Amino acid sequence: MKTVPHTDPLAQDFVQFSVEAGVLRFGEFTTKAGRQSPYFFNTGLFDDGAKLMRLGEFYARRLLASGLEFDMLFGPAYKGITLAAAVAIGLAKHGKSVPYAYNRKEAKNHGEGGMLVGAPVKGRVLIIDDVITDGASKREAADMIRAAGATPVGVAITMDRQERASDDPANRRSGVQYVEQELGLQVLSIATLADLMQFLATTGDTALAANTERVAAYRTRYGI
Repeated sequence: MKTVPHTDPLAQDFVQFSVEAGVLRFGEFTTKAGRQSPYFFNTGLFDDGAKLMRLGEFYARRLLASGLEFDMLFGPAYKGITLAAAVAIGLAKHGKSVPYAYNRKEAKNHGEGGMLVGAPVKGRVLIIDDVITDGASKREAADMIRAAGATPVGVAITMDRQERASDDPANRRSGVQYVEQELGLQVLSIATLADLMQFLATTGDTALAANTERVAAYRTRYGI
């Protein structure tokens, strides 16, 4: 009997939205790891109010459905700053108003000073960011949160690429697996590479469906 893949309606809606917004693109792209990828997800292209509003809604729906308990949001500079604000607004629209904070890249020595901006960092803190590559920046964020006397409990991202962070054959973990296993933080993603592949397999758009084989080949080569 053929196994029918599980469909995550929220993830499928998000992939569709990302394609329509021009955030998820297909072609030839070089990743941070130097790999030639047939697709590219650029969170920076959620670049107007309407897109950010919908993005915040997707994050909020994923977080509320997860059952993860958190008291506030933290957005690592720079992309995480805007994302945390969008998520805070999305959560508020669903009746859960939480404070948020973010960090500066360099300490400020005038005004309120310090590295952290926004609400006091305390309680259970959820880190909001776009993707996880090797997990290093999430370790830095977790360290800042702990230094403030709070507890990091998880990381929420847009897309889990589900690929190895390193080409080292001795290290086949993804950045998400590193964060979960080494940092002890739960990772929640709105969508994954598996969701993207399911979208390509079921879309009625022949131009989009034409990317299926190349994305599948990439996952076979680099996937976890």
